[in-house]
Amino acid sequence: MPEADTRSFVVDPDHDRFLLDGAPFRYVSGSLHYFRVPRVLWADRLFKMRMSGLNAVQFYVPWNYHEPEPGVYKFNGSRDLFAFLKEATLANLLVILRPGPYICAEWEMGGLPAWLLRKPKIHLRTSDPDFLAAVDSWFKVLLPKIHPWLYHNGGNIISIQVENEYGSYRACDMSYMRHLAGLFRALLGDKILLFTTDGPEGLKCGSLQGLYTTIDFGPADNMTKIFALLRKYEPRGPLVNSEYYTGWLDYWGQNHSTRSVPAVTKGLENMLKLGASVNMYMFHGGTNFGYWNGADEKGRFLPITTSYDYDAPISEAGDPTPKLFAIRNVISKFQEVPLGPLPPPSPKMTLGPLSLHLDGNLLAFLDFLCPQGPIHSILPMTFEAVNQDHGYMLYRTYLTHTVSEPTQFWVPNNGVHDRAYVMVDGVFQGVLERNMKRNLFLTGKKGAKLDVLLENMGRLSFGSNSSDFKGLLEPPVLGQTVLTQWLMFPLKVDNLVKWWFPNQLLKSSHPQTPSGPTFYSTTFPILGSGGDTFLFLPGWTKGQVWINGFNLGRYWTKRGPQQTLYVPRPLLFPRGALNKITLLELENVPLQPQIQFLDRPILNSTMHKTYIYSLSDESASEPMELSGH
Repeated sequence: MPEADTRSFVVDPDHDRFLLDGAPFRYVSGSLHYFRVPRVLWADRLFKMRMSGLNAVQFYVPWNYHEPEPGVYKFNGSRDLFAFLKEATLANLLVILRPGPYICAEWEMGGLPAWLLRKPKIHLRTSDPDFLAAVDSWFKVLLPKIHPWLYHNGGNIISIQVENEYGSYRACDMSYMRHLAGLFRALLGDKILLFTTDGPEGLKCGSLQGLYTTIDFGPADNMTKIFALLRKYEPRGPLVNSEYYTGWLDYWGQNHSTRSVPAVTKGLENMLKLGASVNMYMFHGGTNFGYWNGADEKGRFLPITTSYDYDAPISEAGDPTPKLFAIRNVISKFQEVPLGPLPPPSPKMTLGPLSLHLDGNLLAFLDFLCPQGPIHSILPMTFEAVNQDHGYMLYRTYLTHTVSEPTQFWVPNNGVHDRAYVMVDGVFQGVLERNMKRNLFLTGKKGAKLDVLLENMGRLSFGSNSSDFKGLLEPPVLGQTVLTQWLMFPLKVDNLVKWWFPNQLLKSSHPQTPSGPTFYSTTFPILGSGGDTFLFLPGWTKGQVWINGFNLGRYWTKRGPQQTLYVPRPLLFPRGALNKITLLELENVPLQPQIQFLDRPILNSTMHKTYIYSLSDESASEPMELSGH
């Protein structure tokens, strides 16, 4: 590598190209998100990208992943993005960095921390002083850490994106974009190439003088037309597609998205023929572990699945697909591809069926789930108002009079964010859901205990101009009575699963019949060295699952399309050691509470077509109207 003082990456406007250390250069890059892949697998995924012929990797930095509370910063373990930069260097990949502050990425709240909403009047992604103050203090921590990794300083970062598809956001606040550009320049200096990315319809509000303009579109879109539009904003320099879609995301209750190999390779070849630089979104999708999935709003609330496989060239489990070999073949026509075979698929494992045993209803564990006790309020408060960012909160009140006839229980103004599991005296009554008309009728004696468990299913990551508060946004109504005097229990489910469950079980002899949200678990050994596997939950409804205390994410067998959860081999203890699996089933348990581990994923089975909510058909223009990551 040249010495730092001779290293440069610049736009050559006279010849419509990039120059790397003075020589003509074009990047063929792929997106991979370190926060969606366990740290021990980073090197494997990056090596496969390099072997596919890529010379760069593009990735986001999710602010909420690194600043969980104001002023608390985490860059350790799976959050060590500098270790990831080092792995990219070892794989011989340059880096295109996208630090936000907003990233979309189908990630919880588009990467913005939920604690911003503790100021309920805040205007996100604008020059609102409250928002800018938080952004400034974050970037004053992050960007100086990035500075030594810039290419001209001897690192591997060749360019940095400012904001993300800002033109798709209705605020169109140019002073906000100018503020960000000034902040990046002040903290990173003048030499680094700063750029913007937008869909074709977003160039007007998304581009900014002094930042290099790039565009994103997929295989079905009209390349010639879109690049001609880009030229109106960036007349000289290389053409850049920052997000060329190799696949697409999945929503619960809709079909699994795919993009055909011929369509993807043809579009790629056409762009490379023009001399364009291209980043493929995604090259390896990974997984929305825990509570990290985002959501879209398209007529109604659409949460994104746990799998972020994306029909990408490298599968969710890290295996090369036919799409990868076809793409590698196209790249080889334009630049040298490293010699040597790609690694074979990782070993896979099957196990089970295993029977799970009942640990108890969620309500039986309230003292452990909320050790500090409930918060009392006349009207229900949101998750944000009680500093609960993710997961679940229980709302409890008592009936003030007897309700002997079945009486409708509902929440006005679409006030359930996002899903409510209703119990009277511990007996499950049914579910209310955001944007869904559901009839739920209750009866109960005076003094009966009404429990409403609220699930945050992921904050909007795209397609919204409003803050996505969680919980009961309005007081529920029973018949004509507005219910007041609420106890709110912010639940620490992960702590219970991680620390308490391994040490004890409820000392009662399971007198309960499972009703509503219930914990189940079992332990199992793996003989031999094991392998990657896929957890299949046939007959279960919806819930959350942990393996050895690690939050694998949400399952929603009943709605689909995703039927299996990817379990990376490093999460499992091999050679006879006991592994523990814990399920929180929120609705209904199968007669035989069993699970099994398969050697292949099932991502495309939607059992209940009634929930299909289609934008129209998978139309050719889909990536354009949905463009947003």
